[in-house]
Amino acid sequence: MHDNGAQKRSRSFLLAVEDQEFLLRDEMRPFRFGMEYAKAEYALRDWGVRSTVVVFGSARVPSPEEVQALAATARSPAQKRAAKHAAEQSRMYEEARAFARIVSLRGGALAVTGAPRDNVIATGGGPGIMEAANRGAAEAGAPSIGFNITLPHEQNPNAWSTPALTFRFHYFAMRKMHLAMRANALAVFPGGFGTFDELFELLTLVQTNKASPRPIVLFGRAFWENAVNFPLLVEHGMIDPKDLELFEVVDSPEEAWASLVRRGLEARPLPAAVEPPLVVPKHRRRPEQERMKPPVPRK
Repeated sequence: MHDNGAQKRSRSFLLAVEDQEFLLRDEMRPFRFGMEYAKAEYALRDWGVRSTVVVFGSARVPSPEEVQALAATARSPAQKRAAKHAAEQSRMYEEARAFARIVSLRGGALAVTGAPRDNVIATGGGPGIMEAANRGAAEAGAPSIGFNITLPHEQNPNAWSTPALTFRFHYFAMRKMHLAMRANALAVFPGGFGTFDELFELLTLVQTNKASPRPIVLFGRAFWENAVNFPLLVEHGMIDPKDLELFEVVDSPEEAWASLVRRGLEARPLPAAVEPPLVVPKHRRRPEQERMKPPVPRK
């Protein structure tokens, strides 16, 4: 019998799904794009996630633990000023954390096994405001989503998003699609280029009727009134006055929740749900989060 080892060792003999060199060819980009859609889509379906509330905001806002560490090591005047500034910024972290907890408890993320989950907190999966929102959901005992992105300087996932709902994307466009397609509402905290990009993309989609209307809140009146002169855009005819009705500016988690509900967010809390007091866990991830399993589909 002739030896067929060379044929078996040839890359061409690999199954297509096993051939990474083939999968990474430029010509395969449409298929990779589709796989990025399908992987997250099917996982979210398995978990019964029907809708989300998306939280955007700066990755640079420090957690209380980071502020404490800075304060503990601050010696020079410059270090003390930096620690004070971090403490001021950290208030936004706590507000995003509280907001996500409210949404998780009142919105429907705590659905009983087998029921669809609504208004599940979804973030970009990174640090700062994103971490705060995932953390608030976890502390409420609810699942939350992290849509991470591969960057030249790697973005690590925060430790609070539900592990089975923590995804990583190569394509910004597909990541944005997943952030937008299930979003019942959008809460935008102060941030930089990425936050502005995500906010204005959603505003444009709603403005042009490429996406259905949904409540949008901008968190932090002092920041947004200084960062973006929306009235000037109207004054110069760049947007219509009614476009200012696409969002509301708020200053507190409760005000944000009230705005979302008033503007159409349908809350689906558990029957006779009672909000427990906020208890910060000793460890970075609560045991409940590790034990979370996807709901068993109804037959």
